[in-house]
Parts: sequence; C-alpha cells; structure tokens
Amino acid sequence: MQNFVKNFGFALGVTVFALLVAVTDGYFRNGHSLSAAGSALIIAVLLGILELSLSFDNAVVNAGVLRNMDPKWQRRFLTWGIIIAVFGMRFIFPIVIVAITAGLGFFEVIREAFGSPETYSKHLEEARVPINAFGSAFLLLVFLKYLIDPEKDEHWFGWLEEKLARVGKLDTIQVVITGVLLLLAVHYLVAPDMQYTALIAGVVGIIVYLLVDALGNLFDPNDIAMRAGAAGLASFLYLEVLDASFSLDGVIGAFALTKDIVIIAAGLTIGAIFVRSITVSLVRSGTLDTYRYLEHGAHYGIGALAVIMMLSMSDNVHIPEVVTGLIGAGFIALAIWTSMRANRRETLQQQN
Repeated sequence: MQNFVKNFGFALGVTVFALLVAVTDGYFRNGHSLSAAGSALIIAVLLGILELSLSFDNAVVNAGVLRNMDPKWQRRFLTWGIIIAVFGMRFIFPIVIVAITAGLGFFEVIREAFGSPETYSKHLEEARVPINAFGSAFLLLVFLKYLIDPEKDEHWFGWLEEKLARVGKLDTIQVVITGVLLLLAVHYLVAPDMQYTALIAGVVGIIVYLLVDALGNLFDPNDIAMRAGAAGLASFLYLEVLDASFSLDGVIGAFALTKDIVIIAAGLTIGAIFVRSITVSLVRSGTLDTYRYLEHGAHYGIGALAVIMMLSMSDNVHIPEVVTGLIGAGFIALAIWTSMRANRRETLQQQN
C-alpha cells in the first residue's frame, strides 16, 4: 500500500483536481446544470481511460529509457516533463498545429478553442493528415530502431528478430524503410491536394527523430560529465517527442466525445499523469527485468500505432481509438505471458 501511494499518490491527487475542473466547467458553462456536470465527469473519466489505454505501451518504453538516464534528468522528466506533457503536448501543441495548418494566429486559435470549440474541432480534424504523417514517421522509426538493432541480444520472435538484427548492420536502414513506406502511403492513401503537406510533415517527423537520436554525439565523448548531461538531454527530448506523437492521436479522438476543450484537457491530463506514474512504478519495481519481453511488446504496440496512423491519412480509413488501445494492450499482455513462460522454463532448467 505504501508503494502504491508513493508511486500513484500524486496522480490520484491530480485526477481529483482534474475531475473537479471538468465538473465545474460543465456546471457553469451549461447554465448551472447538475446533469451537465455529471456528464462532464463521466466524459473526463472516459477520456482518461482512453488516453491511458492508448499510451500504456508508451509508459513501458519511457521506463526503458528512464532507467538508463542520469538521476538528475530522471527528476527533470518527472517534474518538467509532466508540465510539458500535460500543458504543452496536449494543449499548446495541437493549437500550434491548427495555427500552422489553418493559417491563423496563435491567440486567435486559443480564442477559437474556448469560444468556438466546434470550429476548433473542425480545424483540428483538417490537420489530421499532417498530424498522422508526422506521428507515424516518428513512431515507425522508434519501432524499427528497436527491432532492427544488431546489438540487441534478447529476441521475442527469435527467428524473425535475429534476421532483422543482421539487416540492422546496414546504416540508416530504418530511415530508408520509413521513407519508402511514407512515400507509398502518401501516394496511395492521401488525397492529391494534401500529398505535399503530408510528405513535408512525415519528413519533419523523420528529421526530428534523427536530430534527437544524434544529439548526444554533438558533445565531447571524453568528458564524462558532459556526456552524461548530453545523453540525459537527448533522452528527455526523445521522451517528450514520443509522448507528443502518442498524445496527438488521443486529442483528435477526444473530440468524438466532447467539443469542450476544458473537459478534454482534464480527461487527457488524467491519462498523462497516470502514464508518468506507471513509468516511475516500472522503474522502481524492476518490472522490465522481471518480464524480459515487456519492452518488445511495447515496441510492437508502437509499431502497430505507427501503421494505424499511416493508414489513417486516408479519408476512407477510420480505426476507432478503442481498437488502437486494445491492440497495444494485447501486445503488452502477450509479452507478459511469454515472459512468465520463459522465466518458468529457465527456473526448471536451473533446478535440473
């Protein structure tokens, strides 16, 4: 119980506050209506669950990166990172995207989000193609970097991953694969008038990944302190961009439940805070070491999300967020089950 409070106490406190904000907004925005307040409460809870289901594999990947970070950067991820994740990625970032794609001013979009949420929702939906192009390119590189890694010695699907690991000896093969898939998706799935925008957004996703991945190499490799700081900064930026790629899909999906930006922010905040708390719990408990294939399952979930986002660039394809969340959860569950089997088999071999 003590460990639960330590790991999730802050998240529970933020959840109570976010729900109070949602209920208050629903009550006063709808003429002091108790039924509207109750509806706002239910929607905020559902959005929190949706966000958590979409981002649980993100928490596992975060934990894998966080456990190798310098303690100072771990603390920064858990303090600054929360502010960036909640306020920056789930509120400011979508507004910036709408401002760019709709050709509007930043503060004009903010006024639109609060004063005319229907219009804001429409503009955000119109930005769906570049959002999915950016997110799918970045997440696909995250997946391929992990899957096609010649230095990875723990393989979930042995015969497949061993062969792919050998392919990983070719420099930048992950970028080549992502670029080819992006070009094919843009050509065959995206409407002609949006193809250029989608291609630019996808290329930006690739460039952002490469910049973050290479950041640590810009510093003196002989300076241990500087190297640790550079690696921490690179990991911090990597985790924040990864979180952004996950959150954008959830922001768009949230408008299917409500157009109220305050309720959306409250619900997504709940999910984001619990993702951070689960990340901390996984690191502190050593769960990644206990379940050896958990990171594999999380990365396969990320790969599935990347493919879904790429397919969703088409106007004719819509995959419900619930399905996306279930696919990620399915990979996590399978990874835990196969890890337990492998652990039992290893224990029996040691006893014999």
